[in-house]
This record gives sequence, structure tokens and C-alpha cells, in this order.
Amino acid sequence: MRPDTGNLGDVFAAYSDSEEIAIVDLWNPAQPREISHRQLNDAVDALARGLVKAGLKTGDRVGILSLNRVEFLEVLFGAMRAGCVPVMINTKLPADQVQFIAKDAGVKMVFCESDLRPLCDDQTRCVLFGESGEDGYLDFVDPGPFESFVPGPEDIAEQPYTSGSTGRPKGVLLHHVGQRWMIGQLIDSRDITSDDCGVIAAPLYHKNALLAIKSALGAGGRVVLLAKFDVGDYIRCIGDYGLTMLTGVPTMYALLLQQEELLKQTDLSSVRALSMGSAPASEVLLDNLQVVFPQARINLNYGITEGGPVLLSWKHADGLEKPRATVGYPLPDCDIRLVDGPHENEGVLHTRNPGVMIGYHNLPEETSKSLNDGWLDTGDILRRDDDGWFYFVGRVDDMFVTGGENIYPGDVETMLERHEDVMQAVVVPAPNALKAHVPHAFIVLRSDSSLTEDDVKQHALANAPAYAHPRRVYFVEELPLAGTNKIDLKVLKQRAAEVAEADGTA
Repeated sequence: MRPDTGNLGDVFAAYSDSEEIAIVDLWNPAQPREISHRQLNDAVDALARGLVKAGLKTGDRVGILSLNRVEFLEVLFGAMRAGCVPVMINTKLPADQVQFIAKDAGVKMVFCESDLRPLCDDQTRCVLFGESGEDGYLDFVDPGPFESFVPGPEDIAEQPYTSGSTGRPKGVLLHHVGQRWMIGQLIDSRDITSDDCGVIAAPLYHKNALLAIKSALGAGGRVVLLAKFDVGDYIRCIGDYGLTMLTGVPTMYALLLQQEELLKQTDLSSVRALSMGSAPASEVLLDNLQVVFPQARINLNYGITEGGPVLLSWKHADGLEKPRATVGYPLPDCDIRLVDGPHENEGVLHTRNPGVMIGYHNLPEETSKSLNDGWLDTGDILRRDDDGWFYFVGRVDDMFVTGGENIYPGDVETMLERHEDVMQAVVVPAPNALKAHVPHAFIVLRSDSSLTEDDVKQHALANAPAYAHPRRVYFVEELPLAGTNKIDLKVLKQRAAEVAEADGTA
């Protein structure tokens, strides 16, 4: 067993000698690869040695631009063992955004798949997975043992980037000490064990997948790794590999529920827990999931990349039963306060905990806006009940005003999804000359439904304040997804704005 240095790259050090399977790599579903903990550890060391051999130093940035595959993990953990800082890049970004991130981070090289190489600048050295030669991954790695870099209290472990939804993407500086604290808390609060087998289909450049892979490996468990989310492959993995834990965002689960025939044909009995985060989940979605997975515990997550990312536990300090709709109870050593709300139990969440970011990379002014004396302003509005459980209300940025009334899209979406014919609903603000903004709704119907736009409006008027009812309803077969498998709200807002302009109501 290798020594645990406190380096985030050594998060699975306790299992480094184990011959149990760590990763089932389905990058090529026709040729599954099973990698043991020992094999993964050796491959991570080989990558770390390759970086040192190439002349990289402590603190140097290393880009990763790839779909999910075991080599992504080798670079992720190997870079950290070498004292370098991995920069995970969204594969769905256009070339100018990819190149902005690489330049902003000052990456020394990018590890990528060959078909993604054109996204990078010609001057950027790219090491290609599966290739041989000077810029081939197969010849870059240097097999042999490696002694991990021992981090200090503020040494940076990794530098994920924000989505850039409110401007240019920002590099988030997360340190080894904070991230190791975070993973330990997750393993304990979620009762993850070496007997668990999870699936990761969300992209590894996103916080959900990164946390899931680190906590699973840190507990000695097994992970089935899909290159990207495909709902059929995801469901088949449950039966083929006896998955015990499912992870994803609400959109992924909504798509899963639409596969009624495949679900009936699949043995789902192994699943004991479903977790979801990154976007609000409606009560209707949770109800439908509980019917399909009657033995599973459904857990909602709340986190923000800059904040640790996770702040809340599925366990209460007093052992109280967890309400299904809660996003959790504060982790030990995690301070939380709610500010600028209507009362002390609702407001914008500020947190101070060991996992909070050091700051934004090369953005001192942006850092000072979000961080004050160790307290991070998350920009998210949460509510706390009498037992101390927290509930997600909405993002400050998502709330919009209609004729002086505040509207949180998630509340309207939940109401719309209570209609038996509505499979999924997304509400966005459309510009309006009289009321500033009004709700427009995009809806995926259940099969064979004959629901009309007026039916939807009447349902809304009967079940919510009149100001919250959608002024326009669009029926769609599927909703557009962004790179993290969340709904691409930019696309929907643009369409709503164009319709409002054409209607003459904007």
C-alpha cells in the first residue's frame, strides 16, 4: 500500500494494492476494459513520471480535454501526484473558449482525444490518448513507482472552470487539504463502501462526476465509466453490473423514466441510492423515480464548485429522518448563514468551510466580490426548516420579476409537472414591455397526450398565482442539453425572446 501524503492524487492510496476492480471503462462499449485499483495506481504513477520527465514543475497547469475514459483519470490523479494542477476543459465548448481557458490557465500541455485536437491552438502541445510517437500518450507515460508531492496547506490541487454563463469562464482554485476533507466527509455522510458499484455518465470535467469518482475510489468501490450519457447504455449498466448507486442531474433521470419498456426488461433491484444535483428536481420527478426504484433512497445534492463543492450531508447531527425534498444538513466544520432574505430562515447562502476555494485564478476583483473573510457568497437562495434541514429555492440570477412579483422558475415547473400529461417542464423569462418579464414554458408531454397550450394555462391558473402562469407554451420532443447534461437555458431563453419580439410583446 502506498503512503497517503494528503495529496488529492492519493485519495485511493489505501486500496493501491487491491486487485479488486476499480474502473469498468466503457469508452468503447464493444470493448469494456476492467482496471483494478493496483493497475490504476500504477498507471497514475506512470503519468506522473511522464510529466516530470517532460520537465513540468510543481504548480504547472495540465489541461484535460476528453470524454470520460480511464486515461482522463490517470492524468487527473497523476498530475496532482506530480504537484501539477489539472485543468478540466468542457469538450462541448467552441474552439475560442477552449483556447481562452488554456491561455488563461497557462497550461503547459493538453491531454486530449485526437478528434478534439482541432479545438486547441496550433501552438499548444497536445498529447493524444491512444496514440504512439512524440505526441502520443502511449509513449508519454513512464512506468515505475513515483513518490507523490506532499502539499502544504494552500497548495492548489485542481483548477476547474465555471460554465461562463454570466461572462467568461473563471478558474476556481481548489486546494489539496480542502478537497481531501471534502472527500472524507462525502464517504462518511453517504455511507459509501467498497461493496458499492456506481455509474458515471456525467462529464468528468464537472463537479458532480469529479466528486463521485473520488469518493467511490476513496472508499475502495467500483465505478462503471460511460464516455458520455446515453440513456439506453445507462439503464443497461444497472442490470449488467449490479449498480448500487446512481448519480446524475434531474434531466438525465427524466430521460431515464421515458424508457419505460427498457426499464421493465432490466433488473433494477440492486440500486440502493439515487443522488442528483446541479439543478432543482420536482416532486413529480421524485415520485416517479420512487415508483421505478421502490427500494432506493433518493438524495438531492446541493453544491457549488467554489464552495467545496458540497456543504450539506444526508445525515442530521441528531439522527433525525431526512425529508425527501431536502438538500441536506450542514457537514461538520461547515458554517452557513442566510442573508438578505425575508426572515432568518431564508436567504442567500454564505458558507465558510475547509473546502472553500482559495479564489479565482488571476481575478482578484472577482474573488473579493465572492469571498469575504473566508465566507463565500454562493448566489443561491435556500430555506431552513425548524430541524435545520435546508431546501433549495433558486439562484439569485434565475429569479425574475413579473409586474412586481418575484418568480422562481423551479416553483412554476413543479406545479406544471403535477399535471398527469406533463413529463418535464422548463420555465424561462421572456421580455415583456408591460411587466418586464413573463413566464414561457417548454414542455415534454407523455406519449399519446393530447394536451393543448390552453390546457396547460388553465392548469397553471388553477394551481398557482395568476402572475405565474406561462403566457406561451412550447411543446417539444426533447429539451436541449448543455455540456453538463443540464438544460441549456441560454437556448430556451433566446427562443422565448425571439417569439416575444415577433408577437410584439417584448
